[in-house]
Amino acid sequence: MSIDYNLRVEKLTESFKDRKTDLLVITDPVNIFYFTGFYADPHERYMSLVLDVEQRESHLFVPALDKDAAEVARVDHIIPISDEEIPFEILSLNLPKDIKSVGIEMNVMTVAHQNGLKTIFDDPEFMDIQADINALRIYKSRTEVEGLKKAVNIIEKVLEDGLKTIREGMTEADLVAEFEYLMKKHGSAGPSFSTMVLAGEKAALPHGTPGDRKLRNGDFLLIDFGVITYDRYCSDITRTFIIGKADDKQKEIYDIVKRSTQAGVDAVKAGVPLKEFDIAARSVIQDSGFGEYFNNRVGHGLGIEVHEAPSIHHLNDDIAQKGMVFTIEPGIYIPAYGGVRIEEEVYINEEGEAEVLTSFPRDLREISL
Repeated sequence: MSIDYNLRVEKLTESFKDRKTDLLVITDPVNIFYFTGFYADPHERYMSLVLDVEQRESHLFVPALDKDAAEVARVDHIIPISDEEIPFEILSLNLPKDIKSVGIEMNVMTVAHQNGLKTIFDDPEFMDIQADINALRIYKSRTEVEGLKKAVNIIEKVLEDGLKTIREGMTEADLVAEFEYLMKKHGSAGPSFSTMVLAGEKAALPHGTPGDRKLRNGDFLLIDFGVITYDRYCSDITRTFIIGKADDKQKEIYDIVKRSTQAGVDAVKAGVPLKEFDIAARSVIQDSGFGEYFNNRVGHGLGIEVHEAPSIHHLNDDIAQKGMVFTIEPGIYIPAYGGVRIEEEVYINEEGEAEVLTSFPRDLREISL
């Protein structure tokens, strides 16, 4: 995949030149990947990407055991830190001392690491840079969209093949195991988040946990899952099925959610407030008398993480722009009864129009045990 990581770094550092910020210290592994092409989970060890705004120089500090893997990173310097070394002593040896202002991801960096930077730079001023990073990550190039499509193609194959494994006596957890085996079999690195398989009354839990609940005739079967590819692009799709024959109430609820999803997708275009997509989808459910059973936002961005900016909710006045990718996923969740959610991934393309990346059929599907 052809990504210009240097251009991403240049855009980020350029935005801080007029704000008198000397260094940017990035510690979120996903953000480090976004700017370098290198991903690793450091676990308890220290890892950071340090960008010198004035000198336009980049240092990647990595655990020593990841040094060879980090050679793929598009950076000026790779500095390994062994287990017996103190990370901030190594930073001190490799970074300038006259630092007055440091940009950090305040929702990621620990207090201990922030205190470590204070000892190196004589109590600098800290500023949050996460919004600036989000402002870059929120726009996807066509190359990135192709990466997202690959993740979608895999998960839709997994869904179709996994449904064929459903049998009498199977539990939610059994079906999770089948799906996650198929994720690897079809070429992904694994699930992009914890796979949700929720049966019957548990389908009323928007983020429920699969367990030993057996699948039974008459159940809703809500499946919300995705994969992450080896290029680190994520998919996220939800479909709801009925085990056996759907009754009239199940059909009614399903049809409302299906129409709500379509209304949300139809509203998507560049140049309008993001809240319009939520309002369009939500209105269908509210007008059908089920508004009290839909109490969350209608969607979220996704890319190299399964949840990214933007947040698609009814109070978000930010303007939709070309290049944004996000979900539209309305639902109806009735406690102790069950629920339905249908989720699509949508890209605002170069013409400013909605391009739906997901293609798995939305029609109500009944599954026999």
